[in-house]
Amino acid sequence: MTTIPLPLIVSHQHDGSSSRSSLTCKYKCGDACFHEVPNTSSSEYFGDIVKTAMTRRGILRGGAMAVLAVGATSALAACGTGDEGTATTASATPTPEPRGLDFTAVAPNTEDAVVVPEGYEQAVVIRWGDPVVDGAPAFDFDNQTSAAQEKQFGFNNDFAGLLPIDGSSTEYLLVVNHEYTTEPFLFKGYDAENPTAEQVAIGIAAHGLSVVQVAGENGSGKLTPQMGRYNRRITGSTEFVVTGPAAGSNFLKTSADPTGTKVFGTFNNCSGGVTPWGTVLSGEENINQYFANAESVTDPVAAARLARYGVEGAASERKWERFDKRFDLAQEPNEVNRFGWVVEVNPWDPTAAPIKHTALGRFKHEAATIHVTDDGTVVAYSGDDERFDYMYKFVSSRKMMQGSGAAALRSNVTLLDAGTLYVAKLSGDAPDQIDGSGKLPTTGQFAGKGEWIPLLRTGEDGKGESLVDGMSAEEVAVFTRLAGDKVGATKMDRPEDFEPNPVTGKVYVALTNNSNRGTEGKAGADEANPRDKNKNGQVLELDDDHAGTSFTWNLLLVCGDPSAADTYFGGFDKTQVSPISCPDNLAFDPDGNLWISTDGNALDSNDGLFSVVLDGERRGQTKQFLTVPKGAETCGPIVQEQRVVVSVQHPGEEDDASADAPASHWPDGGSSQPRPSVVAVWKV
Repeated sequence: MTTIPLPLIVSHQHDGSSSRSSLTCKYKCGDACFHEVPNTSSSEYFGDIVKTAMTRRGILRGGAMAVLAVGATSALAACGTGDEGTATTASATPTPEPRGLDFTAVAPNTEDAVVVPEGYEQAVVIRWGDPVVDGAPAFDFDNQTSAAQEKQFGFNNDFAGLLPIDGSSTEYLLVVNHEYTTEPFLFKGYDAENPTAEQVAIGIAAHGLSVVQVAGENGSGKLTPQMGRYNRRITGSTEFVVTGPAAGSNFLKTSADPTGTKVFGTFNNCSGGVTPWGTVLSGEENINQYFANAESVTDPVAAARLARYGVEGAASERKWERFDKRFDLAQEPNEVNRFGWVVEVNPWDPTAAPIKHTALGRFKHEAATIHVTDDGTVVAYSGDDERFDYMYKFVSSRKMMQGSGAAALRSNVTLLDAGTLYVAKLSGDAPDQIDGSGKLPTTGQFAGKGEWIPLLRTGEDGKGESLVDGMSAEEVAVFTRLAGDKVGATKMDRPEDFEPNPVTGKVYVALTNNSNRGTEGKAGADEANPRDKNKNGQVLELDDDHAGTSFTWNLLLVCGDPSAADTYFGGFDKTQVSPISCPDNLAFDPDGNLWISTDGNALDSNDGLFSVVLDGERRGQTKQFLTVPKGAETCGPIVQEQRVVVSVQHPGEEDDASADAPASHWPDGGSSQPRPSVVAVWKV
């Protein structure tokens, strides 16, 4: 066997924790991993959740239109119907590496740079503060204004999608999420206890999405922003339309919107997906952290609902409630219910109001991605990124209209407004052999079956029908986690990105980690989540009856140090793989190879982007393609024939750093402030 030049092995961290800084945890997810797990259910457990809340408060998507380069779909390898692989070493004469995967793996490192393989070049596409729309001033770190930020590229870019512009072979729309703001890195001299009104306004404007026209170059993967007619900023103040069974619900009504049919803003937009009809879906994730004074809610049912979504405490970290009452639950108790949805944006019409789809349920959506069956049925997959939470899919009752352009878009934009929402329940083939150590069962793989349990049916008229005893349709839509609890859904290790393979139709899920698995009072290991105190995560492969209710599953990867006994790489020789930890976002190249970006690498190295072979003798071969700068997270990968695009989020976010004492000077170098940016990489 030809040895792949891989830099092995990286040792485990002694403290067993992710490398993500506590500062990042505080501003990105509201310290989710340090708070009590919101899911305290065993099955039908709503009454006990009420008790817990009171105690805690002291008295909580084929392939139609595959022309789109999706932020989790697009180009590099061959795949077929492969052997699941039970061997621990590869064949002595393995098949050649799939097309496009012949790069030399990048070594684990802690450099303040994007490190790419030899023979590749890179360039920043766009960075925080760069102009997006006409009239945007040049970025000036020391003289920021909210008016400027509303026209500039937002902070902490996550999901990225490239949509080809009709009639051009080199121009695209780049659509990017801006997940969150880290105020100590936005402003010098930031006083966390006393933010100013303008700092708050800048933070709100730095959230949301950017739509930017970009131009490519022949013979290069470089992308250059343009002032195009589609360019647009969507912020924390943009008006959204609400559709589906919760539209007009009393749970969504506020003083600013007594109809419950429109929402101002979107927050914590994590990953997403490009739809076959040419729109972009974005997942609102850790929305709990933006709202203050949950402890003032005394009604036990309302308090329990807040607790199940991790909304608790008094003042919020950013303290926006001091300047905008919508963030104060004591004044606007329903405002929080207006976030945690899948958002749909039409990037081809800058005047079109974005949509919040309530038929897809409300939880911490990492993303929503689309698979279209042969008969045109649209399936949307989504994970709830929380320890011990669930996996979902929505099956539309409407068929996708074929074609392209404005007419097809108009016909398909309502596909997510009627259909059935399901939650997943898994069982293993060898449950008696799972002891929390990560030891492989005697079957040679972690595998089993699953079913999709229906929760909510939305009719052609937009009205909902609850399929959960004891809950109304509006309750299932708005408090979806509680519905999953009641039907006994399987508690997973932070189900993040959920991606259908455009070649095979199999579906993959990144399960990032769960340090609480198997600890006192928490759910123990099971075959899909086979390790206690799981710090490195795993990748789940589903063979789903997309429009149906059954599936089979197996674990493709059990991540970590390849030298450790508790890791598994699809049966591939573990001495010939790159160490990988904390899988987060997933993408496919046009040939159906899997690509994984990581967040919180627990192996003493910077996060990165990895390729994984899915079929044949090389199934499970994992190689690191790039690493991002220190303190940063790799997000939103796009993998095309011509280029790879990644979002570099929160560079330099280390606990002893700030705008006054930056730990990184990427991407501009010198003494510059670090700036979250989108980067393109291509082969020379």
